Amino acid sequence: MWIAYKTIVIKEILRFARIWVQTIVPPVITTSLYLLIFGGLMGGRIGQMQGIDYLHFIVPGIILMTVIMQSYANTVSSFFMTKYNNSFEELLVSTTPNWVILLGFVSGGIARGFCVGLAVTFTISFFVEIKIYSLLIIGITFLLTSVMFALAGFINAVFARTFDDISIIPNFVLLPLTYLGGMFYSIDILPSFWRGVSAFNPIYYMMDAFRLGFLGVGSVELWKAFLVPILMIIVLALVANALLNRGVSIKTE
Repeated sequence: MWIAYKTIVIKEILRFARIWVQTIVPPVITTSLYLLIFGGLMGGRIGQMQGIDYLHFIVPGIILMTVIMQSYANTVSSFFMTKYNNSFEELLVSTTPNWVILLGFVSGGIARGFCVGLAVTFTISFFVEIKIYSLLIIGITFLLTSVMFALAGFINAVFARTFDDISIIPNFVLLPLTYLGGMFYSIDILPSFWRGVSAFNPIYYMMDAFRLGFLGVGSVELWKAFLVPILMIIVLALVANALLNRGVSIKTE
């Protein structure tokens, strides 16, 4: 099992490393634009958010958004291509348990999220001093976030029939949830109705914990911010493993 798991993870890492111009460079450019537009041009007019300079306030959100998108994108694209090329059948006929296959693809998503997130963090350091309140909270939040969205990407890939299907969720679900999760603003400034809506957004809890790890400020109790993604991970993992066991939508036309 270890050899099978290691083989899948290495394949996943080499896959996104070979096309680093497509996987790492675009997020770095996007990050620079976010910082220039929202931090540099608009930050001075906005002032402070939760007692923090606005440019520093949006840094954790930009990094976490990158981790979310990259972890999701790696798993959904990789597993869909494996289905599309019919190479997944080779794994099915082997003695590799389905949970090991799932763990391998998820680990690949975590690896890409970490590498791209690190590159984005390095880029941000040229624009603003990065403050770290608790490296432990940052690490736990990153891991929970990466695992959760890698699993979500895997489930999306299972049901995807065409290449268009793997881009619908990121564009119409993930991006709105990320922006509504307090990436560029504090949830506390929203009307009571929208604060209530945000309470059902799991990204809000992860964003709040991540910001706490960097800046030491947060709106949600830390145990609650960790509990929500843990519960989501358990549910998504059970669903993904069940889909593999049932062989749902494994073959493509």
